[in-house]
Amino acid sequence: MHRLSGLAKEAARPSSKNERTEAAVRFVSSLVAGNKQPRSAARPRRPPGKDWSSAAKASAIPIKEKQTREKILTLESMNPQVKAVEYAVRGPIVLKAGEIENELRKGIKKPFTEVIKANIGDAHAMGQQPITFLRQVVALCTYPNLLDSPSFPEDSKKRARRILQGCGGNSLGSYSASQGVNCIREDVAAYIERRDGGVPADPENIYLTTGASDGIATILKILVSGGGRSRTGVMIPIPQYPLYSAAISELDAIQINYYLDEENCWALDVNELRRSLNEAKTYCNPKVLCIINPGNPTGQVQNRKCIEDVIHFAWEEKLFLLADEVYQDNVYSESCQFHSFKKILYEMGPDYCNNVELASFHSTSKGYMGECGYRGGYMEVINLHPDIKGQLVKLLSVRLCPPVSGQAAMDIVVNPPVPGEESYAQFIKEKESVLNNLAKKAKLTEDMFNQVPGIHCNPLQGAMYAFPRIFIPSKAIEAAKVHKMAPDMFYCMKLLEETGICVVPGSGFGQREGTYHFRMTILPPVEKLKILLEKVKDFHIKFLKEYS
Repeated sequence: MHRLSGLAKEAARPSSKNERTEAAVRFVSSLVAGNKQPRSAARPRRPPGKDWSSAAKASAIPIKEKQTREKILTLESMNPQVKAVEYAVRGPIVLKAGEIENELRKGIKKPFTEVIKANIGDAHAMGQQPITFLRQVVALCTYPNLLDSPSFPEDSKKRARRILQGCGGNSLGSYSASQGVNCIREDVAAYIERRDGGVPADPENIYLTTGASDGIATILKILVSGGGRSRTGVMIPIPQYPLYSAAISELDAIQINYYLDEENCWALDVNELRRSLNEAKTYCNPKVLCIINPGNPTGQVQNRKCIEDVIHFAWEEKLFLLADEVYQDNVYSESCQFHSFKKILYEMGPDYCNNVELASFHSTSKGYMGECGYRGGYMEVINLHPDIKGQLVKLLSVRLCPPVSGQAAMDIVVNPPVPGEESYAQFIKEKESVLNNLAKKAKLTEDMFNQVPGIHCNPLQGAMYAFPRIFIPSKAIEAAKVHKMAPDMFYCMKLLEETGICVVPGSGFGQREGTYHFRMTILPPVEKLKILLEKVKDFHIKFLKEYS
């Protein structure tokens, strides 16, 4: 006790700042470490300016010099299914684009002044303006005090009040039911009935999701089972949207490729489905058939006869149908029309509509809305076994609920202003402006690509991408091997480094062997899109000359 009070007095004794600090360190160290040395035998004072770590070292458990603790999580020990996941849309080409952007910001000179990210369908990032009515309703839901403001139209306030009444505590900040806010699910069901000409839709079959991607991944998760040759096989179109291959890898399911017919405007041929299925039966259990309509990345729109053939094939082969219909508003060709799988299924009669299991998906991210950041979406799942429905709700409940603001945005997509309401005229004007503009850009892109020697682009009937076929000379293919790249990745990297244009190589989506493509969005404003296409044209001609 004597020794402690002496040390305490020394620490408090007036002296220089360094001396006081050193005394305090000795005091604390002796308390923790049980130092029994008399004050006169204390350790030498540490040099001025040394930090407090000496006190910590005095009290720490001894660790052998240079001993390192191995990391628990390494590439060898991590989940191999996650390591197998690839997502080309945000893959190596985009990482390189980010590096180039950083170099431009630092003043490093390039043959261009900006990177044009044409790799992803992010409408607002490309300059598309939000739909006023949608943003008004979400703003009112987010900050209800605005409901008293005369700056907002009454029909937007009406929508906001209805959504808020369906939320706990009248707040978007509360959790919703796992399937989503009930009144929004009712609005989705009513929308589907209107879209499909009166075909009934039950709100209990509607599940609000975090974008369409969340719904697709969830359904695949509940479908995958078995091992070895009984492992679930999932049929996907090639080219495909990489979400599917990524989800299949993550779930350790079996990817079954069926090829779209590029020579026939990326048409889906049931004979190709049958070939693919029969081959797959030798090594897995084909259980799921995925359709993307309108197509991503290919932009085709399936006709009614094709959809009927696909549904009959799924019925005949006992396959669960997934219909990715997020681009249902994006149809540009006058000879094409969107037909939902749900509608055609019901029109084919009770043998089909009472038996074929179908999950269809929609989103706020595409269409004319382009509200990617809200992550709003829904799926309708029909003919599900009652026991499985309970399991699906259980699985959804693990993630509590989708973002409620995204649910509100989805509500406006399915419950927009109607004739006679205050906001109708402006809403229709904005919607048609976006879609008409996209139709012009689709035609512009197709025409300009087809003027370039060595590039061929099928008609862009729908969606918001071009997937042109490019000729790559044999010398370029050899150069790509030297750089350990796929030929189309080599092409896209060169395009990025020389022009600042970021597109995604076709190998990230899948393509027939010996063919090469890239995917680019048509979302940039018309004038910027023209510049982009001219740059691609000049680059491609130079590329052919360099490697011929």
